[in-house]
Amino acid sequence: MLSRLIIKNYALIDELDLEPGAGMSIITGETGAGKSIMLGALSLLLGGRADTKTVTDSSRKTIVEAQFSNDLIVRREISPNGRSRAFIDDSPVTLQQLEETTSALIDIHSQHATLTLNSREGQLKIIDTFADNNKLLGEYRELFRNFVATRNHIKELKEETERNREMRGLLEYRLEILEKLNPKTGELAEVEQRYDLLSEADRIRHFLAESYNSLDGDDGALSSIMTARNALDNINMSLVDDDADTEDSIVYRLQSLYVELKDIAETIQSIASGIESNPQALSRTAARMNALYEAKRQFKVSDADELVTLREELRNRLQSLNNAETDISEIEGKARVLASKLKEKSAELTERRRRAAGAFAELLENRARPLGLANLTFKVDIRSGKLTSDGGDNIEFLCSFNKNGVLLPMSKTASGGELSRLTLAIKSIMAEKMEMPTVIFDEIDTGVSGEIADKMGKMMGEMSANTQILAITHLPQVAAKGQRHYKVFKEDREERTISHIRLLDAEERRHEIASMISGEQITSSALQTADELLKTSIQPNGI
Repeated sequence: MLSRLIIKNYALIDELDLEPGAGMSIITGETGAGKSIMLGALSLLLGGRADTKTVTDSSRKTIVEAQFSNDLIVRREISPNGRSRAFIDDSPVTLQQLEETTSALIDIHSQHATLTLNSREGQLKIIDTFADNNKLLGEYRELFRNFVATRNHIKELKEETERNREMRGLLEYRLEILEKLNPKTGELAEVEQRYDLLSEADRIRHFLAESYNSLDGDDGALSSIMTARNALDNINMSLVDDDADTEDSIVYRLQSLYVELKDIAETIQSIASGIESNPQALSRTAARMNALYEAKRQFKVSDADELVTLREELRNRLQSLNNAETDISEIEGKARVLASKLKEKSAELTERRRRAAGAFAELLENRARPLGLANLTFKVDIRSGKLTSDGGDNIEFLCSFNKNGVLLPMSKTASGGELSRLTLAIKSIMAEKMEMPTVIFDEIDTGVSGEIADKMGKMMGEMSANTQILAITHLPQVAAKGQRHYKVFKEDREERTISHIRLLDAEERRHEIASMISGEQITSSALQTADELLKTSIQPNGI
């Protein structure tokens, strides 16, 4: 249950520290005093939207913190610039994580909640909760998500296949060109080099021959070196060359030079023998080079190697197109299996909902009739409809408040007071079913008075035996049923108006209830009536 609520710098609330305790706590105060402001702050802990307009003092943050009896602490902070942060036990969390945690701990019933109760979605949620359908509904929703995803995938595949069919001719034409060309990685550079060689063959051969002859011709360098070498044989070189007996000798060096030039000459001759003038090869090479150039231009690629990649992409796209119909057929088969399972799970949901609907209607009639709805007839109408994420059922609460009356939708036939009583009866059932630790009622008694108000207060008091109840009310009959009583009031300060809340002692509570009966002028009869009403309350220790 909620053990402590702290609110700082929120709207009219400068600082509030509330420890409601177990059982039923009553909150009263004049209209506009700030009772609903507390609920607005508390709704932030349930994932509600943050608004910078509620940050009164722009020099500090708005803080709303709730502590629970299980030692859990949740907090929401709003900075003046609008940034919102959420925490669970001082660890940052997302709003979704915060909401998932607090929605299992606190249920706030406000006028908005009554509208939700009147909606078919809200009514369906009530029946599913009553039927303990959470696990089954989770399994159904997982199937539904898979089915919808598969169906959307089929649609996308069909649309893509249709687009590709329209492009098939172009794809086949482009692939035919590339298959015929049969480009290879690095080919263009090789072709360009071969073209340059064939184009210059005669010129290259001429200069290679000239170079060879300069080395190994009749009057070439090799002949001159050999003549020089032989001339030195006529001299005792040790007389003129200190290195005559080493590798640094002139004779040795001339011999080495001769061998190196001889090898160079033979290499030149070998290269020259491998080059021939071939006009036919030149023509073929030029044609291949031009074909690759034309393909680059035609397919708008910057590198001829991209033609190889493009050809593979075209092959894959055409293969994908050819396989698409087979893929679609297989996926449609999976979709049919999912649809079958989905219908089975939906039928199971419907059966559980129908069983729960009868039991819920009977229990609600018994719970609501003592609240002045003696002739209430209630029915949960379940009709089959289109499969949605919630199943295949359309649910509507029908009721009549008169004997043998025509059953009509609850939202159309219930008056404000009747709706308040029905809502309280439903909330009492759901609080028991969900084992909700804390339920907060914001003027759920609107539209009722007298004996009915007394009975509604009694029902809330009975609920508080197992559930912590906080009830905001304007009715003395309800206010007298609480175990403790808080009053919300405003204080006008020089700079602004501040809202406060205070726990009333026994005498203050007596006068507060009397003022709710007679108004500002508290009469002795109002005090006497307040005393009579307070006899019905469960008094906590110290009050």
